Amino acid sequence: MLDAADATSSLSDEAIGPDNQEACEGAHPLFRDVPSSVGFKKLRKRLLREMREALSDFAMVRPGARWLVGISGGKDSYALLALLHDLKWRGLLPVDLLACNLDQGQPNFPKHVLPDFLTRYGIPHRIEYRDTYSVVTEKVPENATYCALCSRLRRGHLYRVAREEGCEALVLGHHREDCLETFFMNLFHGGRLSAMPAKLVNDEGDLMVLRPLIRSAEEDIAKFSAAMAFPIIPCDLCGSQDGLQRNLMKQMLDDLERRFPGRKNVMMRALSNVRPGHLLDPGVFDFAALATNRTSTA
Repeated sequence: MLDAADATSSLSDEAIGPDNQEACEGAHPLFRDVPSSVGFKKLRKRLLREMREALSDFAMVRPGARWLVGISGGKDSYALLALLHDLKWRGLLPVDLLACNLDQGQPNFPKHVLPDFLTRYGIPHRIEYRDTYSVVTEKVPENATYCALCSRLRRGHLYRVAREEGCEALVLGHHREDCLETFFMNLFHGGRLSAMPAKLVNDEGDLMVLRPLIRSAEEDIAKFSAAMAFPIIPCDLCGSQDGLQRNLMKQMLDDLERRFPGRKNVMMRALSNVRPGHLLDPGVFDFAALATNRTSTA
């Protein structure tokens, strides 16, 4: 079994050299019919590199661990699942992967799509049915947004499934834009400087939550998912509501990126370059201990 140092080394840029990459192209069943264009190969390589960097930088991998990969049927979770299996097939991700979809009982949800997809490609999976849709629509007032309650209920069931399946981590498909949108929502509405972490421990302290796509652009993920022809299942619960705070943050960030190309990447770098002494939180930085090098004279 690999130790932690070996796992980190195996995820480095040198691990997939030109020869190794060419030999592994299309190896996993998910990638056997992918586009052969140079553009798609570059996109796939970029997403894999960004995922490897996140896995390594945030020490996500414990060799021999078992991960529960949440898959909703959206572009982000499909991309997450495919890229994790791509790395695993190459021998660069020494963990066991179990895909899990939580069927929340939404009307007209195509129940066959995900089981058929996962079975077709030989991906170990579990489909869990829990009618959280009725709970959310009953508890949340009309014209209010469903996201907060829906997310809490979904996350609780995924934690339970992870425990039942002997998994030590729940892996989610949040990306760069999710992180930035959360930062600005907390800044504008929560009065705090916090974003969406790449790795955290749940409140109970028994499970990790991992986000290996945290540095990847939503635009790249969308292009990748379209090229892979994933059978996307749209969300007709929270995703259909207008005026969500997160949607407003997304519009603001997209406008900034159009006016000042590259700003999103700069902001992501800023979240990794924090200087507590230049902020205003005495609970984080000991301002009382600051002193000059001047000496007093009698």
